[in-house]
Amino acid sequence: MNEPDARAAVLGRIRSALAAAPPPPVTVPRDYHREPLTGVGDIERFAETVAEYRARVHRVESADIAAVVRDLTGPDATVVVPPDVPAEWIIGVHVISDDPVLGVEQLDRADAVLTGCAVGIAATGTIVLDAGATQGRRALTLVPDHHICVVRTDQIVDTVPQGFATLGTDRPLTFISGPSATSDIELERVEGVHGPRTLDVLIV
Repeated sequence: MNEPDARAAVLGRIRSALAAAPPPPVTVPRDYHREPLTGVGDIERFAETVAEYRARVHRVESADIAAVVRDLTGPDATVVVPPDVPAEWIIGVHVISDDPVLGVEQLDRADAVLTGCAVGIAATGTIVLDAGATQGRRALTLVPDHHICVVRTDQIVDTVPQGFATLGTDRPLTFISGPSATSDIELERVEGVHGPRTLDVLIV
């Protein structure tokens, strides 16, 4: 019996067995916590889960964002920012705005990128970007080796379904759970493979 015939014989036996004793229907629960929150999510849990991914977490006041960015990048650093980044975030910071659009080589030479986000998810420590306000285009947060992300406490939700409930369906979404990392077959962790090697999260 050649290979195609053997495959057909095996599949035929499987179909016959299933026809005689079909598996019971599977009910998939859909009772997710989708409802909008009346208050902010669990900020402490968000900070803990973000830190578990080896991201560096900073609890800051809004007025201190620029000072923290300067401390994280150093006095001579070049920081890429979206065109609509708030002016108070970059006081005293040497920035390059992505307007006009920067090339990949310019992004690669930058010391860091500073953005906001769309939502933070406490259960998973995930930050979601949707190319909306203060976030810029996706390349800004994929090419530079250091990403500084500002997350307001009112942007934090508890669960993934609640996070999706706040997001639109017409934008490109980037989900960030810690610095870019992967593991090989020996489970050796390598960071900075397909995105920033360093992630600083400023919870404001």
